[in-house]
Amino acid sequence: MPIVAQSTETTDWVSRFADEVIAESERRAPGKPGVVVASGLSPSGPIHLGNLREVMTPHLVADEVRRRGHEVRHLISWDDYDRYRKVPAGVPGVDESWAEHIGKPLTSVPAPKGSPHPNWAEHFKAAMVDSLAEMGVEFDGISQTAQYTSGVYREQILHAMKHRRDIDAILDQYRTKKAPAKKSQKPLDEAELEAAEGSGAAAEDDGSSGSAGYFPYKPYCGNCEKDLTTVTAYDDDSTELTYACTACGFSETVRLSEFNCGKLVWKVDWPMRWAYEGVVFEPSGVDHSSPGSSFQVGGQIVGIFGGEQPIGPMYAFVGISGMAKMSSSKGGVPTPADALKIMEPQLLRWLYARRRPNQSFKIAFDQEIQRLYDEWDRLDAKVADGSALPADAAAHARAVGTAAGELPRTPRPLPYRTLASVADITAGHEDQALRILGELDPANPIASLDEARPRYDKAEAWINTHVPADQRTIVRQEPDAELLKSLDEPSRQSLRLLLDGLADHWSLDGLTHHVYGVPKVQAGFPADATPKELPPEIKTAQRTFFALLYHLLVGRDTGPRLPTLLLAVGQDRVRTLLGE
Repeated sequence: MPIVAQSTETTDWVSRFADEVIAESERRAPGKPGVVVASGLSPSGPIHLGNLREVMTPHLVADEVRRRGHEVRHLISWDDYDRYRKVPAGVPGVDESWAEHIGKPLTSVPAPKGSPHPNWAEHFKAAMVDSLAEMGVEFDGISQTAQYTSGVYREQILHAMKHRRDIDAILDQYRTKKAPAKKSQKPLDEAELEAAEGSGAAAEDDGSSGSAGYFPYKPYCGNCEKDLTTVTAYDDDSTELTYACTACGFSETVRLSEFNCGKLVWKVDWPMRWAYEGVVFEPSGVDHSSPGSSFQVGGQIVGIFGGEQPIGPMYAFVGISGMAKMSSSKGGVPTPADALKIMEPQLLRWLYARRRPNQSFKIAFDQEIQRLYDEWDRLDAKVADGSALPADAAAHARAVGTAAGELPRTPRPLPYRTLASVADITAGHEDQALRILGELDPANPIASLDEARPRYDKAEAWINTHVPADQRTIVRQEPDAELLKSLDEPSRQSLRLLLDGLADHWSLDGLTHHVYGVPKVQAGFPADATPKELPPEIKTAQRTFFALLYHLLVGRDTGPRLPTLLLAVGQDRVRTLLGE
């Protein structure tokens, strides 16, 4: 699947980052095959569409590197050994009793009631894994619970404790600093700060500092499992560590060379992993531009572990049409799984591929999704006929497939707004839906709804879950006799013109031409006259005519596109409702 040639003027942002990643990987390890890119996700609650940018940015770059014939590994670190910080609102099967688990590792917190998964982290991780599979995202997942509790990071932990004064000195440079005010930037709220950090550990402190000194390691209590602990003593030679728990009063002394129930604090943990995994590319949230952020501090701490900071962009927030910015700490926030119920994976991939990481954008769950689909279909047509701009063609190629091949697609991708209208009108009656869709193009009718799937199913799901009941279309059972009786002669004439040509124009294109043509003919112009050839009042006449048809057919001023609505209602019923 070729991507556009590499040049400054024509390449897309993914290609430019791929160039940099390949060059940086070669600089760090000349002649050594393999490039490592990384993402970090915290399954502390629903993993939302803002978090998806943390994955899609390196995924798209890794895929481009892979297309060029290089070995590449995309790591997703599941930060499931982070502390459970709070009970997210709006999660089904969760109540205030989950507050008793605050401070425990996410993998030690029970899953929501009714979940088939063994713990909180696995419950929220599973939905994301399924969504990434549907989107064609290839990755290697790493459970930080498994890494820490199996002793994989033992040497790194001991090394950090040995160099705790050096780490403390770096952190101390930022503890009293505040980010300079930016007049052009709105203040970030708590939810945005959490999303910006990328990890659920964003609010974690940077280590305990008391009479015994600074320690970059946080034990989980051996009695209550919570991290409300303070290290009170540590001996470098024996690695004996003493801690006390402020939650339950438990205290014990352990050998850190054998102890596996704790973790490095976040601002040390992240750079340690960069060095351990050899990460070359990893994006970071917008708040990492401020002094003292995890990414900036990590850039200095990583040297203590013998590594280098990854290159990578700062990414902007992702919003939802009609909703505030997203945070997994708040209930009702759409996830990739929610988006994939109403849109094909190609469209969702395209939304992330077409915008540079530092550009914010919105994902539509409202009527805007129809416009987005129209835009996508136009691009699809331009790519097919070779008229798409190079960067647009590249974004399209990244959306429809990966280095491994194309994603499954709808065989007959009919317009989303048409499919939504049909699903709305037929209300689950597949035989009626097939009848209508079969009449859209009489010369090449679809023989089965499977030809229009999965797009039809996505449009139907959107109608059923995101269109308010009072906006759904209900076709009249009987003619509106009172309205028909009250019509003046011009209105009656317009209905006669429509009905006289109904049979000859019974297709989507034919009815589109016919419905728009009636007011033109009635005013003495040809039905195919262009807007430039018509006086402005024709548009007013069209709107008046359309409103009349909607009232007679569905009892409202507006509704689905009239050609689709007419096909859905059927010729016989249209004639009855229009008074023939």
